Amino acid sequence: MDAILAHRWIQPFVQLLRQGVSPEKLSLTIALGVILGVIPVLGSTILLCTLAAVLLRLNLPAIQLVNGLVYPLQLILLIPFYKMGAWLFGADAGSISVHGVTSLIRSGVVNAVRTLWVITLHALVAWMAFGAVVCIVLYLALVPLMRTLRLRVRQSRLSQQAPQNASPDI
Repeated sequence: MDAILAHRWIQPFVQLLRQGVSPEKLSLTIALGVILGVIPVLGSTILLCTLAAVLLRLNLPAIQLVNGLVYPLQLILLIPFYKMGAWLFGADAGSISVHGVTSLIRSGVVNAVRTLWVITLHALVAWMAFGAVVCIVLYLALVPLMRTLRLRVRQSRLSQQAPQNASPDI
């Protein structure tokens, strides 16, 4: 367990628990960091995570860490969100692919922005529906996990302090 607690990706969250951040706040920070980090609008995640942290009094570095960790997921999920949005609105999803988006941009920036704007709005609706459910499920799954982690952190700290505080038998 000490090896897990010492892992470089877990350590910032362990430190937050040691500092007194509640498991519920930390779970909300992680869940929102994940969901806001995969929004299908490139370049918006840092601002959205910052706003969420400020408005909800969450730990800003922690939410930005999660945002950075899920960045590859944002790129991976971009086309699926575009397609899900097109499906929801009955739009043509034929040109929605990495190649299609690239060729659209090459054909003309103004047309690409106009076309991608509509596709992105549709994708945002799909993301909101999907994200709300996933955020709730993720939060509910993380709370018991963070409570257990907090308990392990406390136990680890107590076991490290016990030998120092024990008085020798004379």
